[in-house]
Amino acid sequence: MMKRQWLKADWDPGLTVVQLPLEHLLDRGITCLLLDVDRTLLPGKDVQLPDAVMGWASSAQRHLRMHLFSNNPSKQRISAVAEQLGVSFTSGAAKPRRAALSKVLRDLQVKPEELAIIGDRVFTDVLAGNRLGLYTVLVRPLKEDGTACSHDRVQRLEKGIARLLGAQHQ
Repeated sequence: MMKRQWLKADWDPGLTVVQLPLEHLLDRGITCLLLDVDRTLLPGKDVQLPDAVMGWASSAQRHLRMHLFSNNPSKQRISAVAEQLGVSFTSGAAKPRRAALSKVLRDLQVKPEELAIIGDRVFTDVLAGNRLGLYTVLVRPLKEDGTACSHDRVQRLEKGIARLLGAQHQ
C-alpha cells in the first residue's frame, strides 16, 4: 500500500466547488460532504451565498448530506450561511487539528471513507481530511459568479511549500 501524502489532495481538479461534477464523488461511495466556507462557498466577507453556489448545493443535496466545517470563529456568520442551505455546521474548527473533525464524524454517524472534505486550503482542509482518512478535494477559490478567482496566491504558495515538503501536486 502506498503511503499517504499528508499535503496532497485525493482530487485536485483545478475547479471551483460549483464546477465539481457530483458523479465523481458519488462513484466513490461518498455520502456526505464537509464544506469549507470562506473562499470555498463564499468569495468575500458576505454571508449571502452566490446563486451559483446555491444551485450546486441544491443539486448536491439531492444525493449527499452536507455539513459546513469552518475555521472561521464567527458562529453567527457560519450559522447564517448554514441556514441558507439548511445544514448543520461547525465554526472555529481549528483545522488541521482532529478534535472537531472527529466529533463531526461521530455526530453524523458516517464512516471516514464515505465522507469528502472540500476546501481551498492545503494546510487546513486537505491536511485535516488526510489525517482522518477522508476523501480530500482541493478546489479553487471562487468569485461571485462561481468562476475561479485569479488571486489565489495563498493556495499557490501552499502548493509550492507542500511540493518542497514532498507532496506531488498537479
